Amino acid sequence: MDAVTTGIDSAQNMTDLSKQNIEAQAEALLDSMNDEVSESADFLSFKLAHELYGVEIKDVEEIRVWERPTPIPRAPEFVRGVINLRGMIVPVVDLRSRFSVGKCEYLPTTVVIVLRYSDEESERLMGLVVDAVSDVVSRGQNELYPAVGESLVTPYLQGLINVGEQVMSLLDTEELLNIERILRVES
Repeated sequence: MDAVTTGIDSAQNMTDLSKQNIEAQAEALLDSMNDEVSESADFLSFKLAHELYGVEIKDVEEIRVWERPTPIPRAPEFVRGVINLRGMIVPVVDLRSRFSVGKCEYLPTTVVIVLRYSDEESERLMGLVVDAVSDVVSRGQNELYPAVGESLVTPYLQGLINVGEQVMSLLDTEELLNIERILRVES
């Protein structure tokens, strides 16, 4: 009888261990799913010439129709000027000119994307002149590919993302709003 009781107790302990193992596996799976969800982000995609670019939607303050900004004397050619945004002076950079993507023509679809970046020291706003806003795209960080090659755009790239048949160049807002980099005119 003791052998039977010991066998039942042993089976019960194995069942408890299996249950704990299954619960631990389920918890690990839920944690990994939550990590994947938290690692996804939304991106605002836009066009420059025939190329697709994007910025994280969390960094977009607003999208404005194109209006000629007030010029800044002796500013680099790609700095089109400044606009007044609810009492704040916001510099406007023409990305087509900055990235040497082609001739800058302002069409009815041309807009200014106002970006906001905050760090411990300051908060910055900057307007980016783009040809047209395309769409909002959701992707996980695991879908971000590293940028390759060297160009005027490369220092500003966070990576590349597949969007249907196109590849979207994801821009790094912190680098885009880096004043020292903006004022350094590359030859």
